[in-house]
Amino acid sequence: MTSNQTVHQRRDSMPSIGIIGAGQIGQAFATALARNGIAATLSNSRGPESLKQVVAAIGPTIEASTREDAASKDIVLVAVNWSKLPAALAGLPDFGGRIVLDANNPIEGPLFKPAELNGRASSEVFAGLVPGARVVKAFNHLQPPLLAGNPGAEGGRRVLFYAGDDAQAKSEIGGLIDRLGFFGIDLGSLALGARLVQFPGGPLPALNLVRFG
Repeated sequence: MTSNQTVHQRRDSMPSIGIIGAGQIGQAFATALARNGIAATLSNSRGPESLKQVVAAIGPTIEASTREDAASKDIVLVAVNWSKLPAALAGLPDFGGRIVLDANNPIEGPLFKPAELNGRASSEVFAGLVPGARVVKAFNHLQPPLLAGNPGAEGGRRVLFYAGDDAQAKSEIGGLIDRLGFFGIDLGSLALGARLVQFPGGPLPALNLVRFG
């Protein structure tokens, strides 16, 4: 087997990744993927034409496409303003057991008033908007420049927390986090772990923790 065949097989084995939302978090996640040569599809509410310059600046492994195309991938990260989530996810087919990453925070400008969650974790509310998905909470707690930046810049590995109710889904996302160069920590279920990284309310958002050794 040639080296080119080996590379081709590795790329084929990598799950396809879509991103719904091209704001700071969505772009930071795409940047982290591109830095590691991982392909992804970026989408927003305005259509792929509006993202041409954005994806060109991020790197050649990132392409712009429609929301529907991004939502069809094996792993789908969603990061949009909380009030716009229902519209961003409306009309999409059942996710059929695919992994959906909840990178959303239940707050938005300009007033930054916390959303009313009626006692539930924001990820539990989010899960109701993505029928058939295996939801994993991840990539929301770091400030976007840290998510986009070199995870080894401080001499160790920057920590990324994640939580979910499906062990296999969490294992896959833990593997992706590791491939991106971060050190992943599993916080448990959505009801418990997602609250820890939820902003506002959780104790872990914006903490830049690094694991050494």
